Amino acid sequence: MTSRNLVKLFWNTLLVGGVTTAIVGLFVRWHELQPYFVHLKIGDIISALIWLIVMGFLFSVISQMGFFAYLTIHRFGLGIFKSAALWNGIQVVLILFGLFDLVYLRYVNFAKPGDSILLYFVPALLLLVAGQIAAWIKSKQTNREAFIPTLFFMVVATLVEWVPVLRINSQNWFYLMLFALLACNAYQVLILHKLNKKSEQERQQRKSESGNKAKNSKKMNKKPSI
Repeated sequence: MTSRNLVKLFWNTLLVGGVTTAIVGLFVRWHELQPYFVHLKIGDIISALIWLIVMGFLFSVISQMGFFAYLTIHRFGLGIFKSAALWNGIQVVLILFGLFDLVYLRYVNFAKPGDSILLYFVPALLLLVAGQIAAWIKSKQTNREAFIPTLFFMVVATLVEWVPVLRINSQNWFYLMLFALLACNAYQVLILHKLNKKSEQERQQRKSESGNKAKNSKKMNKKPSI
């Protein structure tokens, strides 16, 4: 990928994180923000939105670090196991293991007496459904082999990025960070092949332009026949 498209990916992902967090934050923290809107406290509303957007930028940076870490891990996996099918099988096992831990460990550590374990399946199902949708779109845009790696990134990488909030189990932060990470991760994985293709086209165009310049330079320097 060219540096130009890499910078574009960074800023666009930053924007996705900020906007998503601001929108989700209005719903998740409505009980806190409602008085500002009822009494039309414009200054407080703007301050709250700016704070949410800044937090979205932070979530976006975490997402981008996870994305580039996964790209490295994915290449290592293919190189170590020498088989895409074997590496995909390992990724499926890790997906199931990650979802099991999300349900079981949260239930063991945070469930109150009388709580149903079924409630702890909701985040796991949400993560899995979002991952499957992103993986289906990616496979349609590229090829079938992209389904498992995309699903792995959307589930396992999101879980790893989500760990700081999972440890404290704050309901406000829980869904605020989750939706921001899902939006940023989905955007990055779905735009990557398009940016790579665009970067390749730009490189070919530059080669063509440099070749034409070289030809024109030779013509200009050619001695006249008379």
